[in-house]
Amino acid sequence: MEALRFTGSTKLLEYVNVPIPKVTQPNQVLIKVAFAGVCGTDLHIIAGEFPLSNKGTKILGHEFSGTIVEIGSEVQNVKVGDRVTVDPNEGCRCCDFCHSGNPHYCQIGGIHNTVGIHRDGGWATYTVVPTNLVQKLPDSITLEQGALAEPVSCLSHGFDMLSPVSVGSRILVIGAGIIGNLWISVLHHHGHRKVTVSEPNATRLNYVRKLETGFDLLTPQQLQKKRDADPSYAFEVVIDCSGFCPAVEQGLSLLTKGGKLCCFGIPPPDKTIKVAPFDLYAREITIFAVNVNPFSMVKSVGFIESMGSRYFDYERLGVQIFDLKNYQQALDLLKTGEIAKAMFRL
Repeated sequence: MEALRFTGSTKLLEYVNVPIPKVTQPNQVLIKVAFAGVCGTDLHIIAGEFPLSNKGTKILGHEFSGTIVEIGSEVQNVKVGDRVTVDPNEGCRCCDFCHSGNPHYCQIGGIHNTVGIHRDGGWATYTVVPTNLVQKLPDSITLEQGALAEPVSCLSHGFDMLSPVSVGSRILVIGAGIIGNLWISVLHHHGHRKVTVSEPNATRLNYVRKLETGFDLLTPQQLQKKRDADPSYAFEVVIDCSGFCPAVEQGLSLLTKGGKLCCFGIPPPDKTIKVAPFDLYAREITIFAVNVNPFSMVKSVGFIESMGSRYFDYERLGVQIFDLKNYQQALDLLKTGEIAKAMFRL
């Protein structure tokens, strides 16, 4: 089968042909992958900016959908032929974090054992995963849409952390890559209309226009000019989807008193921002971050099913499909911002 294999010690990503993996445990399933996405985390991994073991090789890809083609002897939740998406994260089920309902904090599991990062994932024709990570897709959701379930599950976790946010609140979304566009879509679906989007890339702003939300679209420079002209120009909520520290600092400065800053984008581990504790006190600012998707996959599928093709349309979201062998073109276009997301079709 075809696959994209990453070597941690050399940071080499290569297109290879490897044997189809086998179901070796009674609780495993073999999935014929249909669509597999490229996440910003994948770009950080390939660039050597994300903590990852240098031992051996891994098939990347933690966002994917497909069809069950084989099941282990103890699998009961799915059958051969079912269309599924996969939650790549699970805890050890033994530690205090797991027992308290926070498996994403687990030091053994969680983000330390993610499918497609620390074990073989979906950038391949076939992949084997534990059946407890599989989420069956309803007939109303396509395999294309199902491949977005993992990022939407992270967003749904962030949405829960952010809530409640009253309709009519002034909201700033920083960054119009796929995560920004998904936040824009979810906010619009939930009735929010006083939303501003900050994005320096004109191509990505055009993708936001295709979503037809009517939101205010600005570059970071235009955003700052508005603030300079009117010191009262501010937001109750800022959602950073860029992971770019200067953008996070700008968003923090634009919060009104009592405002919330949601740090959703992932920066390189060595980057920092400047925060004045007195300013947080004086304005009673809340800052929080979102770490993956604890128990959020069911809600993610619910979001996609209820929002439908009005929002989950590849062309509107800026998603472009590539053959796996054309991975370098996909990565290059993603890095330049010419597309919001790259999706491999297997």
